[in-house]
Amino acid sequence: MNILGIACHYHEASAALLVDGKIIAASAEERFSRKKHDAGFPKQAIDFCLKEAGITPTDLDYVVFYEKPLVKFERTLTVSLNEFPRSLPFFVEGVSNAFSKKLWIADAIAGHLNIPRNRILFVPQHLSHAAASYYPSPFERAAYLTLDAVGEWSTGSWGTARGTKLYPRGEMRFPHSVGLLYSAFTSFLGFEVNDGEYKVMGMAAYGEPKHVDRVGKLYTQHADGSIALDMSYFCFHQSNKRMYTKKFELLFNGLNRFDIAASIQKCTEDIIVNMLTRIYKKTHEENLVFGGGVALNSVANGLITKRTPYKHLFIFPASGDDGGSVGAALYVYHHVLGNKKRHQLENVFLGKQFPVPQQIQGKKMSDAVLVKYISDQLSKGKIVGWFEGRAEFGPRALGHRSILADPRRAGMKDIVNARIKFREEFRPFAPVVLQRFAKKYFDITEDNLTPYMLGTFASKLIAKHQAPAVVHEDGTSRIQIVDAKTYPGTYARVLEAFYQKTGVPILLNTSFNLKGEPIVNSPADALSTFKRSGLDILVLENYVVTK
Repeated sequence: MNILGIACHYHEASAALLVDGKIIAASAEERFSRKKHDAGFPKQAIDFCLKEAGITPTDLDYVVFYEKPLVKFERTLTVSLNEFPRSLPFFVEGVSNAFSKKLWIADAIAGHLNIPRNRILFVPQHLSHAAASYYPSPFERAAYLTLDAVGEWSTGSWGTARGTKLYPRGEMRFPHSVGLLYSAFTSFLGFEVNDGEYKVMGMAAYGEPKHVDRVGKLYTQHADGSIALDMSYFCFHQSNKRMYTKKFELLFNGLNRFDIAASIQKCTEDIIVNMLTRIYKKTHEENLVFGGGVALNSVANGLITKRTPYKHLFIFPASGDDGGSVGAALYVYHHVLGNKKRHQLENVFLGKQFPVPQQIQGKKMSDAVLVKYISDQLSKGKIVGWFEGRAEFGPRALGHRSILADPRRAGMKDIVNARIKFREEFRPFAPVVLQRFAKKYFDITEDNLTPYMLGTFASKLIAKHQAPAVVHEDGTSRIQIVDAKTYPGTYARVLEAFYQKTGVPILLNTSFNLKGEPIVNSPADALSTFKRSGLDILVLENYVVTK
C-alpha cells in the first residue's frame, strides 16, 4: 500500500511517502526550492518521493493532507468577525490565503497527480503531529502531548496511544497557545516568527530568568495544565504584522534582552512540566511522545524525564509542520485502516541522494584514505563541509549535510559563527559524540532524544575541558550520539579516527548552510555554500575539494 502525505500553505511544506507503512522518502520543499521555510505546494518534494519509491501517481492508494482547511477557514472567519474592525488586515490576508490556496488544496493535489478526488483524505493537524511521534516510536503504548502555534483551532492536544490507535482526551484552542506566547517574545527580541525561536532558546543561556513574574502576567495555567493568555498583551488575533500590544512593550521595554529570553524559556519549561505532570496523573502512562513545533525546544525536552514522572520520551525529529506529512500518512495507515505492523524509526536519512558531478574539481579517495585525511585535517583546525548519502529530513544536520570542526579549540565557536555561518555570536554548536563515551562527557537523562539532537543536557567537567567549543554558556550541550560500527556512511568513522588521533571522542557538528538559507541538498548547493563561506575543505561523497 502506497500513501503520500502532504503539508503546505503555512510554513515548512513537505511531502512523505509510506510503502506498506514504512517511511520510504520525506523532504521539505525548501531543500529543492532553496527558499527557507517554503510554504508553497510541494511539487518538487512530491515528485522526489514518487521517484525514490519507483512509482507513479496511479500507484498511490491515498494522498493525505495534514490538516482540515475548512475548519481552519472557520477559525479565520470567526476570529476576524469577533475582532472587527481591528482585524481587517488579518481577515483580508486569511481569506485571500484560504481562497487562493487552502480551500482548493484537493484540486491542487488532484491536478498535480492526476488522481481522483476520492483518494484524497484530510487529518486534523494535531492528530498528524501526534501520529508522527507515536507510530515511529519504540512504544506499544504512551501518553501524547502536542504543542504548536495553532493548527485549525487547536494549539495543543493530549491523549493516549495504544497499538494502532490514538485516543484524544483534551485540547487547548486558539488564541491560547504556548507556541504563540513564545513567538511573541521571538518577535519582541527582534527575530522572525517561525524561524527565530531557536535563537531565543540560545540567547537564554546568556541571561538570568529575572523576569519570570513579568512573563507570568501574560498567562494563567489552569489545574488541568492548559494555559489562558491575557489577550490585552497580544494582537496576533487581530493583525498579520504584530504579535503584541503596547501594553506588552511597556512591560518589557528597557530590560536586558538576554534576561527576557531566559525568563520566557524558564516559563515555557515550567508550563510544559506542569502540563505533563497533570497528563500523567490522568493517564498513568510511563512513556510519552511529544509533537508539534514546541517539541523542538531541546532545552525543555532535556528536562522532561528529569522533572516529570515519565520514564521514556520520543519525539519525531521533524516535529513541526514538515513532519505533518509523515504523521498524516501514518494516521491513515494505522488508525484509519487498522494496519498493525509498525516500523520503528531507524534514521532520518529520507531525503534525496545525488550523484557527484563528473566535472567536479576534486580528488577522489577511498573510504579509508578519506577518513584518515579528514580526521587529520580536523585535528589541525580545518573546517569541513561534509556531504554524503541521502539528505536528512527535519531541521537538524545529523552527518549527511553537516559542517564539522575541532571542538577542543574554545575559539572555534566564534570562528564558525563569524566566518562560516555569518550568524549571531551567541548561537551555540552541537557535539557529536561516540556512543561508548557519551555518558562520560554528558549527563544524559533520555537516550531516545540523542540520535537526533532533540535534547539538551548538562556537560560534565571533562567535556568543558576537552571540548569547550560545543559547551554552551550555561554548561549544556545539544547532543548527537553515534556508533561508528552501525552509523550509515563514513561520518561516524571520521569521528572514531579523530578520537584515535586526539583522545577526544567529540566533533563540532552544525548544519551545512549559511544564515538565512536552507540546509544544502545537492552537490551544487554544497559547492555554492563552500565558495561563499570560510570553509577550508568540502567533502562530496568520496571527493575532496580544497581552496
